[in-house]
Amino acid sequence: MDNFIYKKSLGQNFLNDNNVLDRILECVPIKDKSLVIEIGPGSGNLTKRLAKVATNVLCYEIDDRLEEVLDDNLKDFHNIKIIFADFLKRNIKEDIKEFAYSNLYLVANLPYYITTPIIEKIIDSNLPFEYITVMIQKEVGDRFNAKPGMREYNSLTVYLNYYFDLKKEFIVSRNSFTPKPRVDSMVISLIKKDNLLYLKDKDKFNKVLKDSFKYKRKNIKNNLKNYDLEKVLEILKKYDYDLTVRAEDLPLEVFVSLSNNL
Repeated sequence: MDNFIYKKSLGQNFLNDNNVLDRILECVPIKDKSLVIEIGPGSGNLTKRLAKVATNVLCYEIDDRLEEVLDDNLKDFHNIKIIFADFLKRNIKEDIKEFAYSNLYLVANLPYYITTPIIEKIIDSNLPFEYITVMIQKEVGDRFNAKPGMREYNSLTVYLNYYFDLKKEFIVSRNSFTPKPRVDSMVISLIKKDNLLYLKDKDKFNKVLKDSFKYKRKNIKNNLKNYDLEKVLEILKKYDYDLTVRAEDLPLEVFVSLSNNL
């Protein structure tokens, strides 16, 4: 990889710390008859480790310049398939039809600039992921793990917490990458919830969430002024809140109730 020109536009920062790679693998309890999806294998350092414990590994790599590198680094493995394409443009359900599996996992070192679209696509796929373990920018990880009342708490925090139990695994120093990014990273795991709160309409839930957090420093009365505020107040009162509350102070169940009743 000495002569490889890393593309900043693709968020290319390859993880080269063996200890960190091993720790990531330890975070994912891979069972028998498993299919692991990896987004952005880079030079294949993590892919090798996954292939040793998983039945099959399916990788998505947007940069076809890495094809020769990956072919060479992974030549000893016969349970890896690499699709050289943009993950965001793929139909994951179609891509995995060729694999027989009982347990599905996703592992990725996500490019910072498209972390949110990738995670939204994963959720929207409705695939039964047992475990999703991703490395993301530390600041983003702090937002994902935020609790009501914390400055980092936002609409994506609530959205993720509806579907998953979030677990902060560990911090990764910027020195573990080539080239070195400007910030540290965080490995987190998203574990699917068995019992989701009832939602009448997921699209409505997403809209209520985004509208509630539209202006960070404004209260619910201002952010939801285009809704039936009498109904909003009625719902908030059930949880001992009023229209002066800010979205960042409301727990998940309040947003679910607002979505179901508005």
